[in-house]
Amino acid sequence: MDIRLGNGFDVHAFGPGDHVVLCGVKVPHDRGLVGHSDADVALHTITDAIYGALAQGDIGQHFPPSDPQWKGAPSDIFLRHAVDLAAEMGFAIGNIDCTLICEEPKIGPHAPAMRDRLAKITGIDRDRLSVKATTSERLGFTGRGEGIACLATAALVRP
Repeated sequence: MDIRLGNGFDVHAFGPGDHVVLCGVKVPHDRGLVGHSDADVALHTITDAIYGALAQGDIGQHFPPSDPQWKGAPSDIFLRHAVDLAAEMGFAIGNIDCTLICEEPKIGPHAPAMRDRLAKITGIDRDRLSVKATTSERLGFTGRGEGIACLATAALVRP
């Protein structure tokens, strides 16, 4: 059995807007996130975790930010690509663990919907998907409310 772990990390700054998109879920907020695509920091991080477990580079190699076709694109496209690539390489995704790091917006009330959306995008059972959050105790850029960071781990298994 071939078991692989991959980690992902990403950050996005806050900018103008009235919501953020996290794990494919629109979360009301007094600001948005800035990025080339829809700036879904969670989906970007999970995508990178899967690519990392596969030793297939990162999201920027597969979907370069210099390519205008990805401007404003929904990030589920990127995650689906990583999931499909894992399947093509003979891997099943065992589980995904995602931690959002921010002072705001509050993630807890939205975490069940985020897990549901991740299950739909990835085709993985909801009980194998974890979405949680922590603050940085008002330290650093996340603590000052300048943006959101995210860390994710994906476990892939090939019999």
